[in-house]
Amino acid sequence: MTDRQSPASLDATDRRLIELLRDNARLPTATLARHLGVSRGTVQNRIDRLMRDRVLLGFTVRLAADAGASPVRAIASLEVRSSDHRSVLGALKRIPEVTRVYSTNGRWDLVAEINTADLATLDRVLTEIRSNRAISHSETSILLAEVA
Repeated sequence: MTDRQSPASLDATDRRLIELLRDNARLPTATLARHLGVSRGTVQNRIDRLMRDRVLLGFTVRLAADAGASPVRAIASLEVRSSDHRSVLGALKRIPEVTRVYSTNGRWDLVAEINTADLATLDRVLTEIRSNRAISHSETSILLAEVA
């Protein structure tokens, strides 16, 4: 399969495997097999297929909210001129402090997650983002504390 599988094409075992990996991506194959009631080979084959089909894109480290986090985190909501989405995405990808970009609905077209060491760096990043002529409006919120 060359395109990503749709969530509807995943069976119950695939969904349960993904759930287990979301909870702890370091679980050994044997442990995953025991939880799923299948063989280790079946688990490995499913992981390989989910990776090949780009359902699973990789494995990552989860940190406590404040462990290793940048001291200043913010989200910038961006309104983009309709024909300029690609150029804006390209520009955002070149800014190291922009860690994620989401498309959204409603007033804002994109939301950029920004992580910086200090407020001066956040100000520099926001100035760089806002200087892009394809961005017509923006609104930034500094994230204060994780509450849930």
